[in-house]
Amino acid sequence: MTKIMVTGGAGYVGHVLVPRLLELGHDVVVYDTMWFGSVLPNSPRLTQVAGDIRDQACLEHALAGVETVIHLACISNDTSFALDEALSTSINRDAFPGVIRACEKTGIRRFINASTSSVYGVSDAPEVFEDNPKVPLTLYNRFKWECEQMLAEADPNYTWVTIRPATLCGYSPRTRLDLSVNILTNHAVNKGTITVFGGEQKRPNLHIKDMVAAYEMLLNIPSDKIHRRTFNCGFQNMRISEIATSVKAEVEKAMPQLGTIGITVTESNDNRSYHINSDKIRRELGFGTKFTVNDAVRDLCQAFQAGLLPNSMTDDNYFNVQKLKALKVK
Repeated sequence: MTKIMVTGGAGYVGHVLVPRLLELGHDVVVYDTMWFGSVLPNSPRLTQVAGDIRDQACLEHALAGVETVIHLACISNDTSFALDEALSTSINRDAFPGVIRACEKTGIRRFINASTSSVYGVSDAPEVFEDNPKVPLTLYNRFKWECEQMLAEADPNYTWVTIRPATLCGYSPRTRLDLSVNILTNHAVNKGTITVFGGEQKRPNLHIKDMVAAYEMLLNIPSDKIHRRTFNCGFQNMRISEIATSVKAEVEKAMPQLGTIGITVTESNDNRSYHINSDKIRRELGFGTKFTVNDAVRDLCQAFQAGLLPNSMTDDNYFNVQKLKALKVK
């Protein structure tokens, strides 16, 4: 089995990914600031390092013996980034060359870079492919694109691949409720109504379990299929209004005691709209999804009913912006 480091591994994705890696028999190092804490499972094969990717010496030390890095660490989403642009810039862009150097110095074999499908910004194209123009509308998205370019221009002696995921959805032991499907489901369950901002914007979506499956696939696939390559990963493209309709139907079905869920539409200044095409990852790597937006809504409803998401309208841990404000990190 492989020794794998997951930077940012105590986050939303990490709390589903890391248990899966342990289940597969890998040794795992989670390298994370732990600003949001960790409820990862206890395992003799799991090492958790409270480290900052801006600290190259600490990162190099933690990389000892690591063969593969899955790089998730960043200040995630636009509003969180804008909260403190200097902090976010230092983590999301300025630290990236040091991450590359640390990986080169310690001799890793594979680097899986998590970018974002929002690097495309706004596109009128019926479908957006990997080589479409990049029109990032925010610094968060622009820096993700710049990190892709840094990796491509570096000369690492290891296999690297970049994946551009869609907006994720579904339950995690460290669930985020500031993502489109998750937001609408939380409001439907706990407010009895959904507010749709705009509604016509197109968004690609990906169930968190499929995101984890994609990383698992990238760990094992032969290097010549992925080296120096980039793949979209977002199979279910929907308008925000369509997501709201799906959430309403699934919540009413799963939790009939809530009655009819209302939908209110209001204006939005969020112009991001794009329909990404993920044929390449299916055609060339054989990867396809198993779960849908509706599955994510049902999973979240089950979590609410099981008491796994207490205080979901007020607890800062569900919302990156609120948590970072409370921490006042630098």
